[in-house]
Amino acid sequence: MSKSGAGVGVHQERSLASGAAPGVAGAALPVLRLETPWLLFKGMRPRQWPKNGVVLVALLFAQQLGQPGQVLRALVAAVVFCLLSGAVYLVNDLLDVEKDRLHPVKRRRPLASGRLAPGLAWVAAGALAAGSLVAAALLSPAFFAVAAGYVGLQVLYVLALKHMVILDVLALASGFVLRAVAGAVVVGVPISPWLYVCAMLLALFLALGKRRQELVLLMGEGDMDGSSALARGHRPALAGYTVGLVDQLIVVVTTCLVLAYMLYTFSAENLPRNHAMMLTIPFVLYGLFRYLYLVHVRGEGGAPEEVLLRDPGIAACVALWGAAVVAILYLLPGSLPDYLQPR
Repeated sequence: MSKSGAGVGVHQERSLASGAAPGVAGAALPVLRLETPWLLFKGMRPRQWPKNGVVLVALLFAQQLGQPGQVLRALVAAVVFCLLSGAVYLVNDLLDVEKDRLHPVKRRRPLASGRLAPGLAWVAAGALAAGSLVAAALLSPAFFAVAAGYVGLQVLYVLALKHMVILDVLALASGFVLRAVAGAVVVGVPISPWLYVCAMLLALFLALGKRRQELVLLMGEGDMDGSSALARGHRPALAGYTVGLVDQLIVVVTTCLVLAYMLYTFSAENLPRNHAMMLTIPFVLYGLFRYLYLVHVRGEGGAPEEVLLRDPGIAACVALWGAAVVAILYLLPGSLPDYLQPR
């Protein structure tokens, strides 16, 4: 091999290791076979999978944790949604690969960086979606219908809704509601409509915080209204937002979320009649206020799932809230809701 050929090979290897994108480092880069499974796994964004824990909420609040069969069904349902969302993330990155290369963080993703072959990602996404829907159908027809509706919503989001102001965050929030519905359907339990309302509002709260962080991150120097050419190039819907508008929307959603959760703890028929669930309100308030602090003061919030895992205040708050809910629903006297009370 000539010295020039060897130099090209070394340059390609170094570019691949650094995650440089095609068009930035030059020609398309080869895919390392041993690295491919890991790249596919990263492309499915496992860090986002904690969101699918919403599927388990119905199991918890319906007081079914002591039923092994129900727990198993709920866990399988959560895995199905993890795989479905992984397939959607692959498709999203395939369609947005050029725009992701404009983003200071997303350009490091396997597809945007050129380390993962698009053809392989398409095949993997199709196989994941098909296999997950088959598993959903085996669990129950109703669960399959909800899972298929979730896939349809996500495809619509990727193709169109993500480019529409307001509708983009509403679509994201609707995905959370479908997860909650799926969790209730798969174990066959009634859930208060208040819980769906709270899930929707919480998802809106997180989505708006993420939009705000994207605006701040992509904001041009001196671009005080919060929208820039870089932001518009990365995500067209961002051109319709400003930091001021998003801040106002966050205030509205936060207020509605607090009120909805309070009403839920007082009035939901599937909660204990002693109203002990209202003792969890301080945890919810602290969690929301802490998250707002992280978004506005520390400039975090672009990845809500990472905030949950990395911030000790949020993590402790969620853990204490969960422990309080379990204690109230399963350990306190008179914890059985009306529809489970002996006649």
